Amino acid sequence: MPHPNILWICTDQQRFDTLGCYGNRFVQTPHLDRLAGEGVRFEHVYAQNPVCSPSRAAFLTGRYPRTNRCRQNGQMIPADEVLVPRLLRDAGYVCGLSGKLHLAPCYPDVCKGTEPRIDDGYDAFYWSHDVGDGWPTNQYRQWLRERGVERSCPPSPHSQYVRTGPPEAFGQTVWCVDRAISFLRNVAGRDRPWLFSVNCFDPHHPFDPPAEALERYADALDELPPPNYVPGELADKPVWQQIDHEKAYGGVGGFSYDEMSEADHRWVRAAYWAMVDVVDRQVGRLLGALDETGQRDETIVIFTSDHGEMLGDHGIYLKGPYFYEPAVGVPLIVAGPGIAPGCVSTALVELFDLAPTLLDACGLDRPAGMQARSFWPLLTGAAALDEHRQDVYSEFYGSNFHYDPPAYTTMLRTRTHKLTVAHGQSGGELYDLRADPTETRNLWSDPASTALRADLLCRLTDRMAFTADPLPPRQAPW
Repeated sequence: MPHPNILWICTDQQRFDTLGCYGNRFVQTPHLDRLAGEGVRFEHVYAQNPVCSPSRAAFLTGRYPRTNRCRQNGQMIPADEVLVPRLLRDAGYVCGLSGKLHLAPCYPDVCKGTEPRIDDGYDAFYWSHDVGDGWPTNQYRQWLRERGVERSCPPSPHSQYVRTGPPEAFGQTVWCVDRAISFLRNVAGRDRPWLFSVNCFDPHHPFDPPAEALERYADALDELPPPNYVPGELADKPVWQQIDHEKAYGGVGGFSYDEMSEADHRWVRAAYWAMVDVVDRQVGRLLGALDETGQRDETIVIFTSDHGEMLGDHGIYLKGPYFYEPAVGVPLIVAGPGIAPGCVSTALVELFDLAPTLLDACGLDRPAGMQARSFWPLLTGAAALDEHRQDVYSEFYGSNFHYDPPAYTTMLRTRTHKLTVAHGQSGGELYDLRADPTETRNLWSDPASTALRADLLCRLTDRMAFTADPLPPRQAPW
């Protein structure tokens, strides 16, 4: 089919190991598990940055954060950057979004009304940056007020690090999905293809699931795996990890690992997973709406997230200038017309590869400035499920605001090893992912790993060089 519809579901801060189809036996995610069986599930997908704005700018443009110049939270994406929904709109698609965009400063003291926008291509724009009440145009909060609901999230009786969110029917994820379903019903039967982006805030912190969603985990709490952390493992790692171990987000997040009890760690994990359970139920509603409107067979459905969450692993909560698997590894499921069903891909994929993939799926040309690599041949069976990239690259160039000294880090991951460089700190991390898949033994200073480190450093340097902007295009030999 030449012009499929696209339903693009992107959660916020959801790590890869949070679905049943990824091996998590505690969560309840039947709808996403079923979707994975209908399409391709990817096991090794990595965000180009472990925080929101740079990652989103990358996968919406197919350009690395340093190239598209939105490399930090709080920056405004330049007006000359071209987003995938704009390209689709210009090709005749009608495009909509509900929830978060975050390609601009979204701090209430600066963004007093709504998020500033460039020509992003979204015809329908239902904006809710998060669940807070800092903006008068947060449409989710307006929706609550129309229903006479005052959102309140008191501390959970189980742990001071968990909040009790409103009933699921009044959550932001439900509002995002309601807006999407209204859009789907309105475009059904028309002769224009469409794209809709569902960008819910769950399971981003604060960890505030509905009480009924959290209580399901109470009886199994002792079975939940504790954080992957070896006391002392941060001593030979970049200073920013030690800062966030002592207080996540340098004090902003309020999570000091050593001050938390074992029960606190387990309840936070349970709360995070409970929020994922809510997402799955709402994905079920979305897929049901596609079926009811007769659009399922002509719609590509994507499920992914912008980056991960440390969730206490390596003694850290939230996210920052580090590239552990839970921080940069995200789920990715793609299903729809022309896509091979019931497949699992072990290929190394960069999250921003979605941009050219969608253009290929829609039969559209890629703009000259796009750096990402399409995996459409893999989805359709024209390429092997394990073939795409030799390595993946991620970067963090001062992307968060609170580190002293400012944090500049880059990562190269191959199938067998991971290298992270802490620029300006004369140090870094090196992991043998075969012998140490949990990334607790840093081989950076290991004499036996000197040659390996040198080889990976050269490869990382190549990848950094290749992020140079291909624009403006060359017009003549000289």
